[in-house]
Amino acid sequence: MAEVKISAKNRTEFGKGAARRARREGLVPGVVYGHGSEPVHVNLPGHDLMLALKTPNVLLSLDVEGKKELVIPKAVQRDAIKGFLKHVDLLLVKRGEKVTVEVPVQTEGELAPGGNLLEHVLNALPVEAEATHIPQAVTVSIAGLDAGHSVLAKDITLPAGTTLAVEEDAVVIQVVSAQAEAPAAEGEAEGEEA
Repeated sequence: MAEVKISAKNRTEFGKGAARRARREGLVPGVVYGHGSEPVHVNLPGHDLMLALKTPNVLLSLDVEGKKELVIPKAVQRDAIKGFLKHVDLLLVKRGEKVTVEVPVQTEGELAPGGNLLEHVLNALPVEAEATHIPQAVTVSIAGLDAGHSVLAKDITLPAGTTLAVEEDAVVIQVVSAQAEAPAAEGEAEGEEA
């Protein structure tokens, strides 16, 4: 996974008014924490951060006024209507350190014929991986699966150095039969109304 370089400035003003002023200037308020250090409040360039966050579990090389740190996004707050970034929490990581993250689950292949439905029980799979080698996604083959089949967490092939952070028997994807209600006959419907 490539590192995305972003420069940030220390934030000295706090509160709703300061956050609004920062957003008007195209900045996103954030906090950097972890490894037992004091939290550092920063303002990040909004456009650069938005582009970086399009990659799940992106590794950011953060330059806070000359001090370089490796961080991953831990919590991202967006405006509910417009979708712009409101605040971001960044977790400090070190090279070689293992972190627990959720990796998106992607599917490939076609289900067995019969009009069955694919249900994603887990859209993201919790895994533990080295901070600089977090997989962007895991791919699951659903080719030929029929109603009643399911894919468990232990059935998913993970990249080297990545382990499950969820129970092995957790259902990730299951195939359910599409059950449409048969229309009631006219005689039955009239009898129920009476």
